[in-house]
Amino acid sequence: MHDTARTGIPEPRKVLRHSVRGQVLDALRAALVDGDLVPGEIYSGPALGERFGVSATPVREAMQQLALEGAVECLPNRGFRVVSRTPRELAELAEVRALLEVPVMLRLARAVPAATWEALRPAAAATAAAAARGDLPGYAEADRAFHGEVLALAGNAQLVAVAAELHRRAQWPLPGAPRIRRADLVADAAEHSALLEALIAGDLPVVESLVREHFAGTPV
Repeated sequence: MHDTARTGIPEPRKVLRHSVRGQVLDALRAALVDGDLVPGEIYSGPALGERFGVSATPVREAMQQLALEGAVECLPNRGFRVVSRTPRELAELAEVRALLEVPVMLRLARAVPAATWEALRPAAAATAAAAARGDLPGYAEADRAFHGEVLALAGNAQLVAVAAELHRRAQWPLPGAPRIRRADLVADAAEHSALLEALIAGDLPVVESLVREHFAGTPV
């Protein structure tokens, strides 16, 4: 048995497998958001493995995680089908997110000092940069990160985890939906910056208006 604490040498195969699975999972999540994995279509582990230049094993492991998240369903001996959702399901997700996040953000607006809000400028800037590039998967990730940093100020790890999961589900496109335009991403990112400025200024009426409008019109 190797003494990894004494030698400092990690278990290479375990680290590599985790790394490959994680990279494949990130790539599949990006493909879902970008519409490269089409709702209703069936994809096999070997075919996706060839696409990503890996074996089928990490693809299947990543797909099983996506199945737990509700993005795909497993079809024995066939592969994985991307779940098709309805506009109603998307509206319900938006409603639940608003019910969860809006009261927390408004409470934080009354309690968190301006200097703390200032520290969130890089997170808001990251959403603006991804929007300017028209990078939909990158924007989706930066958007979740911004909202996560805001909610983390509440000090409730369970809240952050649940909100992030709901947010991720809300970012999967509807079947046949047109790709979100760069202009829409830029407008959404601008709302982050405007919200941050209002929070720093302590302008609670503007904060409440911006928060409610943001959840009513968030594109991803």
